[in-house]
Amino acid sequence: MKALRKSLMGIGMAAMLYAVPATAQKQEAKLGWQFGAQSYTFNRFTLEQALDKLDSCGLQYVECYPGQTIGAGIEGKMDWKMDAAKQAQVKDLLKKKKKTLVAFGVVSPNGEGEWKQLFDFAKAMNIKIITSEPRPQDLDAVSRLADEYKIKVAFHDHPQPSRYWHPDSVLNAIKGRSAYLGACADIGHWVRSGLDPVECIQKLEGHIFSLHFKDLNEKSRKGHDVPWGTGVCNVEGVLKELKKQKFKGLFSAEYEYHWDNSVPEVKESVKNVREIIAKL
Repeated sequence: MKALRKSLMGIGMAAMLYAVPATAQKQEAKLGWQFGAQSYTFNRFTLEQALDKLDSCGLQYVECYPGQTIGAGIEGKMDWKMDAAKQAQVKDLLKKKKKTLVAFGVVSPNGEGEWKQLFDFAKAMNIKIITSEPRPQDLDAVSRLADEYKIKVAFHDHPQPSRYWHPDSVLNAIKGRSAYLGACADIGHWVRSGLDPVECIQKLEGHIFSLHFKDLNEKSRKGHDVPWGTGVCNVEGVLKELKKQKFKGLFSAEYEYHWDNSVPEVKESVKNVREIIAKL
């Protein structure tokens, strides 16, 4: 009888632990939030392996990056210049792994011809967001193409002194241009640039298409990734502000630490953030 009670208690605890992410996932769907990963998190591995790692972390959506070896018997690397046959192979791989490709980047072609080729690739792959840091001389062409293809271009903020490190530089670049131009908010890079991520999100209200989600161990250029909610990026404050703004879109986990075995920390990040979401 004692053993039975102990067993039932264990089952009850497991049920409670399971209930938190399940409740949060329902809340995510209600908010229009898509939690996934930038496959660069797993850049020591093939795309096939990265998709399996996403699955083990409870993540559905993927942002691919150019240059990752594909795997699964498919020759070559992820590349926006790949031919239609290879595109079909990658789409079959994603379908087999039950993962949804939403975004691609960071990629910044040179000139309108290359940008058109990138938009053709995005359309063929059902990619909704191109993550980029476009050259100023390409902005008018990017704006026209974004309107033509109805595909979003999210300006990414690598740390200072990169071109779009500050929200003001993004706002200046998109002013007067297509509504399909906006921001990919990398909250960790903002902290590395000495900025407050909540204030940055407030500045970009209505223009954020996606996030590269991070938490850092310290507020410095040398800060490294730690599980979400345990560092200095004010993850809860960021989520509260995004909910307040009625943001809908992609959160890409981009974990750039412990490269060879980041899965445990990504799992912890997902668990932590879903516990926060359940309380929002």
